[in-house]
Amino acid sequence: MAISFVRVDERVIHGQIVTGWAGVYECNGIIGIDDGIANDPVLVNVFKGAASGTKVWIFDVKTALEKLPKVIASDKKYFVIAKHPDTFKRLVEQGISLENSNSNKIIIGPMHIKEGARTIGPNVAISEKDKDAFNYLDDKYTIEFRLVPSAKPYYWKDIK
Repeated sequence: MAISFVRVDERVIHGQIVTGWAGVYECNGIIGIDDGIANDPVLVNVFKGAASGTKVWIFDVKTALEKLPKVIASDKKYFVIAKHPDTFKRLVEQGISLENSNSNKIIIGPMHIKEGARTIGPNVAISEKDKDAFNYLDDKYTIEFRLVPSAKPYYWKDIK
């Protein structure tokens, strides 16, 4: 299985991903998926620079739909990270499998407070759109909330 780690994290790629999670799961490269970031060359360079020594690709959803089947067929191990859960919902609706060697988990990192969102745990506030995406994804994957590898996880099935 070429995907070793799937995460929703509003920060997408940062030091915790490169040093913390990459110490737990095998990582030959990181794929960040977000339409806004992918369409901003300055942000693309910032995120690529945040993972020095690790290959990084930033895709919009359309490009991810084209590229992820090749990634999945690869012998390498990749992290797949989206800024928002709805991104993964959109990919899965289009037939992309997020099956991974991490017990088919989607691990949720920080989701900051925003208008209309309610706090459900440490550093996690979700909107109705986020809730809908988690409900959709929960039928296929385990939705686990965990900020860092050493933190105690909690699960969507227990809090929804």
